[in-house]
Amino acid sequence: QVRLVESGGGSVQAGGSLRLSCAASGYTFSGAVMAWFRQSPGKEREGVAAISPVVGRTSYADSVKGRFTISRDNAKATLYLQMNSLKPEDTAMYYCAAMIDGGVWFTPNAYKYWGQGTQVNVSS
Repeated sequence: QVRLVESGGGSVQAGGSLRLSCAASGYTFSGAVMAWFRQSPGKEREGVAAISPVVGRTSYADSVKGRFTISRDNAKATLYLQMNSLKPEDTAMYYCAAMIDGGVWFTPNAYKYWGQGTQVNVSS
């Protein structure tokens, strides 16, 4: 059974930091592109950051470049998102996702497995 379990969300003031984690099980974590997406009420789910399986090549949405860092520990089957200099517009539910069959990194339909999400609230 595949499981992706996010943690680390919470409420912070603007300028603060949070570190999200996503514990994966039930599939070959080290072979999958992994990504973080987020979604706010009334908005489409958007890709935030993605990372390749082994080399660790990364890609970020323009809105988070220089502030967020995605990383992975294949030995622990865990994905991370370090979020610094948070802004109120970063408020959203954050989801981790696993791509199994290949596709465009920031396209939600390319990801086969999803976690339940962790809420991030940033106040001004």
